[in-house]
Amino acid sequence: MKTYPTLFPSFGIKKTFGLLMLAAFCLNNTRSFAQSKDPVIENIIKEETDNSHLETLAHELFDGIGPRLVGTPQMEQAGKWALAKYKNWGIDARYEKWGEWRGWERGISHIDMVYPRVKSLEGTQLAWSPSMKKPVTAEVIVLPDLADSVAFQKWLPAVKGKFVMISMDQPTGRPDDNWKEYATTESFDKMKQARSAQTEAWRKRISNTGYTTRTLPVALENAGAAGILTNYWSAGFGVDKIFAAYTKKVPTVDIALEDYGMLFRLAESGDKPRITMQTESKELGVVPTFNIIGEIKGTEKPDEYVMLSAHFDSWDGGTGATDNGTGTLTMMEAMRILKKVYPNPKRTILVGHWGSEEEGLNGSRAFVEDHPEIVANLQALFNQDNGTGRVVNISGQGFLNAHDYLGRWLSQVPDNIREQIKTNFPGTPGGGGSDFASFVAAGAPGFSLSSTSWAYGNYTWHTNRDTYDKVVFDDVRNNAILTAILVYMACEDPAKASREKSVLPTDSRTGEPMKWPEQRKPNRHGGLD
Repeated sequence: MKTYPTLFPSFGIKKTFGLLMLAAFCLNNTRSFAQSKDPVIENIIKEETDNSHLETLAHELFDGIGPRLVGTPQMEQAGKWALAKYKNWGIDARYEKWGEWRGWERGISHIDMVYPRVKSLEGTQLAWSPSMKKPVTAEVIVLPDLADSVAFQKWLPAVKGKFVMISMDQPTGRPDDNWKEYATTESFDKMKQARSAQTEAWRKRISNTGYTTRTLPVALENAGAAGILTNYWSAGFGVDKIFAAYTKKVPTVDIALEDYGMLFRLAESGDKPRITMQTESKELGVVPTFNIIGEIKGTEKPDEYVMLSAHFDSWDGGTGATDNGTGTLTMMEAMRILKKVYPNPKRTILVGHWGSEEEGLNGSRAFVEDHPEIVANLQALFNQDNGTGRVVNISGQGFLNAHDYLGRWLSQVPDNIREQIKTNFPGTPGGGGSDFASFVAAGAPGFSLSSTSWAYGNYTWHTNRDTYDKVVFDDVRNNAILTAILVYMACEDPAKASREKSVLPTDSRTGEPMKWPEQRKPNRHGGLD
């Protein structure tokens, strides 16, 4: 929102004159930002309000297909689903291969403690974890606190045939906001100090082995460990982050904090807990990686482009609902609406559903590299990624005149949506984080439609709880309306958006002026030795 300084902090004897001047100022300001009764915008709002497809799309994608890890059959199935949806809506869409990846498919995970008592454990094998040929029952041990790498090598034979725990036992399973609400100040401070000391001690324990968190699991599997147990707690009740395994012969499994802590304490106290584990997966060889590109051809300036953008892939601890399922559905729904109420845009409308964002913006970087003619004639790109929340922040990404054209386009967005958005002009260029940065690095005006949190960082970002039930559909509906209006306004604008770059501020770390991010090459051969 644009704000104005207080004109008359004290009226005094000129109170009447001040009130008249203030009224005239407000009237002029209202007129300058008055929204026209544009039938296309009214129809965009009406279509999403009365005929939203979001719940159906979410159910089909999240519940029916599930997570979309690059290289998996589910990612391929989701691509076919998106192509079919666009075809049904009368939108041309295509599958663009840009590389290849290690193919893998997740199977079942069964983990049970069988001694000193019987209990089924919550756990998830990490992505690309190798399959087990049969269930294995073995003792659980904890990585010991050893003096140095020489002591570690002497201890290493002890792992043979055992499951090895290599993550710290968290001192609390309660998130900090829960402590802050209920604990005494002294108790909360004591816990934080103990946790910091414990975290540093565990970091040193790993370092003393001579390995890192990436290389240690491989050393343990080579020494004959039955499997690797980890816990990557996401600082919320019942939530862990699920990333990739580094082992290739034995499974790597994230055990939920509550069960991990129990096993850790039993092992540390000498009770020698035993678990039975069976995890299954399939290696599928080399498979293609792809983007899905949809298109509504422009009528007056077909060789200029306005793009919608969201990454299509996800991690697979949950179903990728808010990262980036809701971003994907926002763009699909906006395309559906635009095709229905604005079928003949002045500029060509494109949508990019990118593959392998999670491994380094690879799909969008490949598109930028493969389609310089589109990037050179891009009016604007709108990307949404960070969760299910309504859009509350838009930065000019360092483009000097972004305020002028984004301001014009935003002025036509309904008040209840626009007034929640904080803008930052000209801002600074994003160097990463999501796919808009691939375009910004190439000097093209790409903008992030950044959402309000909904505890995204702790609870759904890359976690085992990123599922359909976390979607806030009212917020996603707002985002679909916002995106469709911005795209419509960008298509209709008679002026081409300026790409002039602002003078960047000084980097506080180096004392040197910030530099525009450099265009980076994608990884087109991922997960392959």
